[in-house]
Amino acid sequence: MKPLIQFLPEARSRIVGVLTDIDDTLTTEGRLTAAAYAALERLHQAGFKVIPVTGRPAGWCDHIARMWPVDAVVGENGAFWMRYAASARKLKTVFAGRPPADRQARIEALAREILAAVPGCALASDQFCRIADLAIDYCEDVAPLPPQSVDAIVRRMEAAGMRAKVSSIHVNGWFGDYDKLSTTRRMLQEEFGVSLETDAERARWVFVGDSPNDAPMFGFFPNAVGVANVMDFGDRLAVKPAYVTQARAGAGFVEVCEALLRSC
Repeated sequence: MKPLIQFLPEARSRIVGVLTDIDDTLTTEGRLTAAAYAALERLHQAGFKVIPVTGRPAGWCDHIARMWPVDAVVGENGAFWMRYAASARKLKTVFAGRPPADRQARIEALAREILAAVPGCALASDQFCRIADLAIDYCEDVAPLPPQSVDAIVRRMEAAGMRAKVSSIHVNGWFGDYDKLSTTRRMLQEEFGVSLETDAERARWVFVGDSPNDAPMFGFFPNAVGVANVMDFGDRLAVKPAYVTQARAGAGFVEVCEALLRSC
């Protein structure tokens, strides 16, 4: 990972859109700071496409799509995207795939199994407003669990046929052949007519993230940026971003924003 200062002005000047994780990328210690929110608004006003790509639930994404200065939002690790048309006062939601008929029953059974088997974990507090995803809290509202406990949660999800990813706060699992990257690619094509088939087009987008579940995005976008706390995951990152900020979390996102705006 190179320091963000090595993201050269010529490359920055070609950027047309910013895709960003939310937890510990936009937020800092669980809160969205005024500076980070203002950075989103400044990017949007400058003409950049701004799209959060998050593991957070449908209930949050409805609010984000309607209320934040963003063009769309990808939620629950790629289960869907939402786009709000302010002029028509209409929220559009597109799902990545058809869920298994018994998905909710399987999620509830697996949640009970994991909570019984892994001491100290809990259902994520936002589980009630999820529609496709099981989120197990390992350090948001519970005392941080050791890596072996996080790995045990992942193993149980995968044994049940789920895809499982570790974020900075949750282990997320879902039934379906999608992830943040596949749904982001489809969303950009269908909503904005942007095909990411070429290296040149991928280089026109920045993804900003912080944790292992962002690895597919880090690997796909040549100008991906990790906020400084991405280094907390060390060798647990399957793929690292090209650049890393000096500051952590929301302040790191602000760094990225300022670098892009300087090159407009």
